[in-house]
Amino acid sequence: MSSFASKLNLLRWRVELRRTLKLALPIAGGMLGHMLLGIADTVMVGRVGVIPLAACSLVNTIAHVPMVIGFGLLVSVSVKTAQAFGARRPERAGDALKHGLALALAAGGAAALSMVFLADHLEPFRQPPDVIHASTEYMRLCGWSILPLMLYHAVKQFGEAVNLALPPMWIMWSGVALNIFLNWVLIFGNLGAPVLGLEGAGVATLAARSAMAAAGLLWLMSSRRLARWRPENWLGGWSLRHLTDLLRLGGPAAAQQGMEVGAFVGGGIMMGWFGANALAAHQIAITLASTTFVVALSIGMAVGVRVGHAWGAGLPRRLRIVTGGGILLGVGFMTCCAVLFFTAGSLLAGWFVDSPEVIGLAASLLLVAGFFQIADGTQVVLMFATRGMSDVRIPTLIALLAYWIIGLPVGYLSAFRFGQGPVGLWFGFAFGLSFAAVLLAWRFLVRSREASAST
Repeated sequence: MSSFASKLNLLRWRVELRRTLKLALPIAGGMLGHMLLGIADTVMVGRVGVIPLAACSLVNTIAHVPMVIGFGLLVSVSVKTAQAFGARRPERAGDALKHGLALALAAGGAAALSMVFLADHLEPFRQPPDVIHASTEYMRLCGWSILPLMLYHAVKQFGEAVNLALPPMWIMWSGVALNIFLNWVLIFGNLGAPVLGLEGAGVATLAARSAMAAAGLLWLMSSRRLARWRPENWLGGWSLRHLTDLLRLGGPAAAQQGMEVGAFVGGGIMMGWFGANALAAHQIAITLASTTFVVALSIGMAVGVRVGHAWGAGLPRRLRIVTGGGILLGVGFMTCCAVLFFTAGSLLAGWFVDSPEVIGLAASLLLVAGFFQIADGTQVVLMFATRGMSDVRIPTLIALLAYWIIGLPVGYLSAFRFGQGPVGLWFGFAFGLSFAAVLLAWRFLVRSREASAST
């Protein structure tokens, strides 16, 4: 019997791994497309010069905070829809979508206005004056582009939660293609267009994200496969309670993601205190590390959706298998990325810029990134697994402790008090991510035991 039970358990793991991977792959494709929007700007702006690249780094670093907070708020659309999908309650999924789109408009508008305001108030960030001067208009354009991006993301979250991840992925990749083409035209002045440099990259990003939002909404309204799950009545049925439920779940998730990204943003701003070369190297390294991270993030998002399905269907025994399989997938991929960073850091950095000093420093930062890849892959899967169970408050406190009380201070002390320079800032990232992985593992075990005991 024990042999039979072991074989049955192994079969369950294989089935759940395949299902998670099937959902994670198109999510990863879409997320990599999102990252490629930033990479396209970084690579193409890097050919203009170090100052425009440093300005691109500064703006993208600051923009990550309102953008990721908005994404965190919209996690509630995915969780509520996934739980409704598991419970076979289409009306609840429709309510989550309708109120989620309203939330996306509010979050995107607030993010855009905050970026436009900050564009004229960059001096407190203590960046080089020529970097600040180059950043202003690009920051305004990137700020306005967050509004359509939030609308697209709400549609994407909804589609993935009902196991329809491919159409959002293709919409994202179409946006990437449009962005690269417009970059080529506007940054360098091709096809008779004026040479706009960094400002041209901002115009291209705004246009591409607007097109993605329009395509996402068109798919949402016309897809027959979504007909059962979208709202029957768009004009009526609005409820403050539904919006409050989304905010109750999305608010802590936004705070959690905001604290994690905010710590990296704080490190990026401190990186500017070492000069334009350090900021440019940081942009290259964070772009590459973020690109590998989005695959682990996509696995985590798939795990969160599937945990939400199991939670809504009242199947707590599946939680650990789905989450354990997700950790195996995430850690396996991130281990491969760590080896790549260890062995080919200079080669990768050379894709972005020609400066030997910037390439050497970026390669050193990528060595540190290699060490925290496994912790990063583990913590992001566990973060979404706990969200799938509507558990967000304790994980938010874990994020506060890991990133702001431990990670950022360790990075500051290492860089400025112990003389480790830019690499020391990245030591802090490694400490924070490792601490978060350990505490989130503890929290998931507690919640999954409670779920099993209640059935």
